[in-house]
Amino acid sequence: MTRFGYTLMTEQSGPKDLVRYAVQAERLGYDFELMSDHYSPWLMSQGHAPYAWSVLGAVAQATERVDLATYITCPTIRYHPAVVAQKAATMSLLSDGRFLLGLGSGENLNEHITGEGWPPVDQRQDMLEEAVQIIRELFTGDLVTWEGNYFRVDSARLWDVPEGGVPIGMAVSGEKSMERLAPHGDHLIAIEPDPDVVEQWRGMKGDSGSRVIGQVPICWDPDREAAVARAHDQFRWSLTGFAVNADLPTPAGFSAVGELVRPDDIAEAIPCGPDLDELAESLRPYLEAGFTDLAIVQIGDEKQDEFLENAAGPLLEKLQAL
Repeated sequence: MTRFGYTLMTEQSGPKDLVRYAVQAERLGYDFELMSDHYSPWLMSQGHAPYAWSVLGAVAQATERVDLATYITCPTIRYHPAVVAQKAATMSLLSDGRFLLGLGSGENLNEHITGEGWPPVDQRQDMLEEAVQIIRELFTGDLVTWEGNYFRVDSARLWDVPEGGVPIGMAVSGEKSMERLAPHGDHLIAIEPDPDVVEQWRGMKGDSGSRVIGQVPICWDPDREAAVARAHDQFRWSLTGFAVNADLPTPAGFSAVGELVRPDDIAEAIPCGPDLDELAESLRPYLEAGFTDLAIVQIGDEKQDEFLENAAGPLLEKLQAL
C-alpha cells in the first residue's frame, strides 16, 4: 500500500512553525514527513533556511508515530560524512527508529558556502559513493579509519548508534548513477515519475522490501489565481530542471533563471487552487510508476495553517482512495 507524507520545507518556513506543522500533519494521519536540508532558500521570496537537523530533533520529540527523513542531505562538502553519520544515528535514537537518512550529490546553492568549490557531476558522485561507504562503516559502531580519494577518517567511532544502523535512501536519476549508488542504498529517492528508473531499482534490489520515495508540489488555495501567483513567486525555480539547478550558487541566480518561467507555465506544471480531486490526481503518475511513498509539498508558508486545518485531511482521504 502506498504511504502518503507531508514535506517540511525549510526554505519557506521558520523552525518553530515547522515543528507545529509536523504535529498537525501527524494528527491528520499522514504516514511520514520529509525535511529539506538547505543552507539557503532557492528564492528570496521563500525567506527561510533553518538548520534542518535541529528542527528534526525537535520534531522527533513533538511527534510519536510518523516516520522522518531528510530529503535530501549532501554528505560531501558542507558536511563531512563522519558528522552526517553521527547526526543520523542520534536522530534514529531520538525518534525510536523512525528516521531515514536521505542522501544525494547536492546543489551548489548549499555547498559552495564552505569555499571548497563545486566539482563536476562525475566527481560529485565519486564523493557521494565514498561518503556513504564511510557512513555505513560508522553505523557498525566499530572503530573506523579511512583513507580515500576524497575523505579521511582517523580513529572514529559512533558511541550512540541504533542496532543495525540507520536505513539510507539514495537519490538516483540515470542509469549510470543507479549502477554506482544503488548498492549502497536501502531505498530509492527519485524526483521524476520514471517507471524505467523504478524498474531498474527493483531489478537490482529484488524482494528486499525497498521503498521508492518521492514528493509532489501542490498549491492549494481557495482562490486559484492566488495559488498560481504564489506558486510562480516561490516555486518557479522547479521548472528549470535539476541539471541547471544543481549548479546555480545563489538565490539571485535562481531568480534570474526563473524570469523565463511564466505563470501559465507554473499553472500547467503544478496543480493550483481549491480542487482537491485535481490536486490528488497529480500524484497518479508516480503511483503508476511504482512509487511506494509520496509526500505532498504545499507551496507557501502563508497558507500552510489554513491548508492543514481545512484541506490536508480531506486531501489525504482522496489520495488514499486513488
